[in-house]
Order: sequence, then structure tokens, then C-alpha cells
Amino acid sequence: MAEIQVFEVTAKPLPEKVFETEKFGISRKTHEEHYKLYQGYVNKTNEIRRALAQLTSDDFSKGNQSYSLIRSLKVDYTFAYGGFKNHELYFENLGGGGSEPSSELRAALARYFGSYERWLEDLKGTGMGGRGWVWLAYDHDDGSLFNYIGDAQNTFHMWNCTVLLAMDVYEHAYYLDFQTARARYIDAFIQAIDWDVVNARYAAALRMKSAG
Repeated sequence: MAEIQVFEVTAKPLPEKVFETEKFGISRKTHEEHYKLYQGYVNKTNEIRRALAQLTSDDFSKGNQSYSLIRSLKVDYTFAYGGFKNHELYFENLGGGGSEPSSELRAALARYFGSYERWLEDLKGTGMGGRGWVWLAYDHDDGSLFNYIGDAQNTFHMWNCTVLLAMDVYEHAYYLDFQTARARYIDAFIQAIDWDVVNARYAAALRMKSAG
């Protein structure tokens, strides 16, 4: 069997702008500890990719839905790689420095939620109702916006959507600063959003739809 090349992911440095959240109550210590979890997902993603590359024809033939090596690796891969992707989105959209939603995005939020203020209420409620993640995502099929709940790293939003905003609501994202007061963390997160990043994601999603 020819040797399979393994393409590994690498951890991006934690953006310095992330530490701007300290003025809203999300501490540097929280981000530094959180970043270690992200690095762990990077390491496990690469470990599983190497293990998948070593599977043999015998391993493939033993695929089974109750238990098999290929099932275990494939399921755990989505958790590790999902954790990698989710945290990159999260760290990238924090540290706004006073940015605001673009007029186009604000109008779209009003179109699909009734108003920007009602979208915020929906985001907060979704954050309180989720067990792990919240994603504001753009649907390329109908152009709508929706706040999705993800209860785990590998509970994804709908297919053919682009994530515009990722909010981590696992306790590790806020417990050092807010203990069990998740609502206070969500309020701090909203103040710390880098809307320039979110606006750019939305503009890119619109370009993809028009190009398609």
C-alpha cells in the first residue's frame, strides 16, 4: 500500500485583540486557559488523521455501527476537528474595539428576526438554552439568518450555511470570571464582538451566493 500523506492542522496564535475583553469582564487568564483547550483539539485532530492514514483493508472491512475502529476514529475526528474550527471562529470574532454591525447585516438581522434588538434577545436565549455553542449562520439556500444551537463540538449547524458569529457557552469559556452566571458572560461576549470580522464573513457569504 502506498504511503498516505497526512495533512496536519496547526494552531493559530491567540489574537492580541482578544484580551480587549478584559474591560467587559472576560479575563486574560480565561483566554489563556481556553487557548490550551484549542491546542488540544489541534493535537487530537492530527493524531486521528495519522491513525486514519494507517487503516488497512481489514479495518475497512470490519466497519460496524455498534463498534469498529473506523467508526470510533471517524466520530472522534468530528469532535476534535469541530473543536478546532469552532475555537478559531470564536477567537477571531472577539475583541471589537467599538465596531458595529454593518448596515447590510443589521438590515438582514431585522428582516429575519424582526429587529436587531430582537435578534440580541434571541441570541441570549439561544445561549442560555445551548449546552456548548451558538452560531449565527447565513443559509446559502434561502439567504436567511438563524441562531443555531450546538450541544457539542460536532453538533453542527445546517449544511450549506456559513457561520457569521460563534459563541462558546461551555463553562470553560466563562467560569473563572462569572462562575455559573452564564447570562452575565453572554452580555460581556456581546459587548466584545468584533463586528468587523462578522461583517466581513457576511459580505463573503453574499459574494459566494451571487457567484454561485
